[in-house]
Amino acid sequence: MTTIKNSGQGFSSDRIRRAVASLMLFEAQSLAVISGLHLSGVIAGGAKHYNPAAAGIAEAIIGVVLIAGAVLAIRSPARGRTAAVVATGFAIVGFLVGFGFTLSGGQPADVAYHATVLPLLVVTLSLSLRKTKARGRSAHAHA
Repeated sequence: MTTIKNSGQGFSSDRIRRAVASLMLFEAQSLAVISGLHLSGVIAGGAKHYNPAAAGIAEAIIGVVLIAGAVLAIRSPARGRTAAVVATGFAIVGFLVGFGFTLSGGQPADVAYHATVLPLLVVTLSLSLRKTKARGRSAHAHA
């Protein structure tokens, strides 16, 4: 059963809320993996200005922010939407900054990772931004 909220603050439905939280957790898991690969040196950079350790730290921070946003989305349907939008927006900005460094000095695996997860983050954000639909309201209700 899908519950549509009348408040403009919450998710458009419980189904969307669960989908957004699931996507955020999946994205955070992928960041944990890639962060570990960077911090362990498995994925190293090719150019001087590319720092795999810094990339790993940034990815870990983005992952923690996504987890926090997902937890709030699950626990607080009304305020969770705002948390999901902010956390996913933060992740997108971080990915764009990281993608810039990656394109100029990262490994092909880094480029592929950013090129794959960035669109997924955009989908997550767009789902989070879906407007709440009012139920049972009519344009002529005030007549």
